Amino acid sequence: MEKRFIYADNAATTAVSEEVLAAMLPHFREGYGNASSIYKLGRDAQRAVETAREKVAKALGAEPREIYFTSCGSESDNWAIKGTAELMAKKGKKHIITSVFEHHAVLHTTEYLEKHGFEVTYIPVSDKGLIDTQDIKNAIREDTALVTIMYANNEIGTIQPIDEIAAICKEKGVLFHTDAVQAVGHVEIDVHKQGIDMLSLSGHKIHAQKGIGALYVRKGLILPNLIHGGGQERGKRAGTENVPAIVGLGVAIEAATRNIAEKAAVITPRRNKLIDGILKLPYTRLNGDRDKRLPGNLNISIEGIEGESLLLMLDMNGICASSGSACTSGSLDPSHVLLSLGLKHAVAHGSMRLSIEEDVSDDDVDYILEVVPKIVERLRAMSPVWERMMKGEDYE
Repeated sequence: MEKRFIYADNAATTAVSEEVLAAMLPHFREGYGNASSIYKLGRDAQRAVETAREKVAKALGAEPREIYFTSCGSESDNWAIKGTAELMAKKGKKHIITSVFEHHAVLHTTEYLEKHGFEVTYIPVSDKGLIDTQDIKNAIREDTALVTIMYANNEIGTIQPIDEIAAICKEKGVLFHTDAVQAVGHVEIDVHKQGIDMLSLSGHKIHAQKGIGALYVRKGLILPNLIHGGGQERGKRAGTENVPAIVGLGVAIEAATRNIAEKAAVITPRRNKLIDGILKLPYTRLNGDRDKRLPGNLNISIEGIEGESLLLMLDMNGICASSGSACTSGSLDPSHVLLSLGLKHAVAHGSMRLSIEEDVSDDDVDYILEVVPKIVERLRAMSPVWERMMKGEDYE
């Protein structure tokens, strides 16, 4: 078996595409002007920023004035949630609703707000990784300021009923924000048609560079300023614009949202082949609903092994994968997402996420399916947990 290199961790980050890099490069040298300067070099930079804003808006079904550039998805989440909290607290609304398996950019922000007098309701998820909209409806109160629910989970890829949640929020007069960092470029999004008030996205998940993100804020909703200073981003977020990164994001989102259905039609069968192939191993389970998930995502728990050992041995075979969120890769704790599905700690520790795109070929899929069983067999042969499992003993 010839060793290959397969990048199957696109949920963690993506490579900057050739067209994005080509669009960015002139703005490091020839077009390096400050977008706030009044001379031609500056005006050209400002025009490039506004062209990118138009592209981001078009990709989301929004208006350009509803798009604010940030440094990342986490910043966008923080601005949306803290900004809404500050805004609505003036009206006596200090209750926020979110789910137990959000990204830490959301959960740590709501925990921060709890320490500052806000009450937060954490909606549970089913064992399939889906939110019951009735739980949202039941949780909304007179003093609810915001509902924030992720569009697609970053670890197990399940897609939430965003349209229904937005409709409930609209009916109840509650603002709705969604962290769509993993969803943009993989599912069709139209913020106006879907009734979304705020949406966060990140460039490096869609082949732009790291360090650029955006927040959509519905027209008429005036969030408090994020950074005080100059007049950039219509005075809401001060700081000299990162023109190359903004230009790159515009090109990246335009490409990512082009032919989404066609790309999914290529990726989904390969993902399903991976799921079916790996699940042939005994004591394995797919985490998250099989159908209501991102086209390229699969997250599988393999009992009797340690996920980190699996990932290291996959790496030795040229396969880049992860056990979950890259943002918590330094933690020894099991994934809060997998625990929210009801998995035992030992099972959650033996999990693997693969997130593929079109560049992972059918031959690559065959290679992964050839490599994984051999690694699992080797790890289980060395595992005291697996030995206890086979004897029918408690292994927790």
